[in-house]
Amino acid sequence: MNDEYDVVIAGAGPAGGQCARDLAARDYDVLVLETEPEAEFPRQSNKSTAGTFPSMMSAFGVPGDVVQQYTDSVVLESPNEHFTRDLSGAVLDFAAFKRWLVAEARENGAEFGFDARVAGPVMDGGEIVGVRFDGDREVYGEIVIDATGPSAPLASELGVSTLERENQAIGIDYHMEGIDLDHEGYGDLHDAMMLRLDHDIAPGGYSWIFHTGEDTAKVGVCYIQNERHREKAKSGMTIDGYMQHWLDTDPRFENASKIEGGEVLRGSAHIQMPGRMHTDSFMAIGDTVPTIDPLWGEGINKCMQSGRAAAIASDHALTPKEPDTSADRLSVYEDLWHEQVAPKMKSRLLMTEILYLAPNDRYDRLMTDLNRLDDETLSRANDGDKAAIRKLLHLSDIPELVTWAKRRLRDPSNRWNPA
Repeated sequence: MNDEYDVVIAGAGPAGGQCARDLAARDYDVLVLETEPEAEFPRQSNKSTAGTFPSMMSAFGVPGDVVQQYTDSVVLESPNEHFTRDLSGAVLDFAAFKRWLVAEARENGAEFGFDARVAGPVMDGGEIVGVRFDGDREVYGEIVIDATGPSAPLASELGVSTLERENQAIGIDYHMEGIDLDHEGYGDLHDAMMLRLDHDIAPGGYSWIFHTGEDTAKVGVCYIQNERHREKAKSGMTIDGYMQHWLDTDPRFENASKIEGGEVLRGSAHIQMPGRMHTDSFMAIGDTVPTIDPLWGEGINKCMQSGRAAAIASDHALTPKEPDTSADRLSVYEDLWHEQVAPKMKSRLLMTEILYLAPNDRYDRLMTDLNRLDDETLSRANDGDKAAIRKLLHLSDIPELVTWAKRRLRDPSNRWNPA
């Protein structure tokens, strides 16, 4: 490991790995520092449902050998109803996918330092010039990128992409076998990715079953610490407790069990509007920036898009004869983030809060509406299309929307103000 690089990246997840992959392909000297030992990478602490779609696979050249199962449909469930849409997808082996990204970045010339915990920035004249890791070790870069997720040791100290832990999502995911994938009264989950909206299982959040072949699936629960969670949560129940409650009460799991040696993934994210994502010589990418997608999330895709945008911005700053890594020069990153990674951010956040705060009986009505409307309405609403969102609303929603608006107006930051 050298002392100086063009770009130093903290975190070897999808965002950091993709950013390193792109920058190394452009012949920049790149170092990625990763907390985990290489022999254990990635550990079980890395949560991802690992569901994605062909657009992501083709955009980033993801090979088929990291796919556990190709899927043909998406199923949405409420407590008593369900909606099925034909839509091709893929459930990835998340660990194999992350190892593939590291191998790709290395093949392009990136260097990786595993078992290297980043502690904070190295500052000079008020600007970041490198990072401290493993206690007192230092490495320097023209540009430093934080891709560590919610821990955000660099972004936090620099006051960038502040995570206020509002609407924190906490999730767990098992790989299971013996699941009844076509149980009477439920949708057929063969070759499908299913999301369930049900506050009894995941207060303020969602749960999922993603088919991975034969009678196996990735099964998970994610609750969001929002107002509905505070209202519906069972006192003292952890995410493990909610997972076990679902496994104990859903008839599809009557004969199911965790696959021996299978992954148990855990993790967290934040669903809130991001603030500033860069400063002089620095960018925050991936889950270090809050998530905003209301329904599919597609965290892997968003992280990789974020990493690619940061690589483009780094290239923009380092290409001139006299490199310019000022905040003004790197602002192209935030432009790309808002244009390509998360367009219509405020409308999508509005959809997010309305969706996860709705009561259970409203979820049943949503499924009825989706079965009545054309297949594209949900996708457009998820993308922040206000006309599509209005199609999913009813006069009976007005009192809840008024209450929601009053809460947002009392929020001094106006983070959720869609205006």
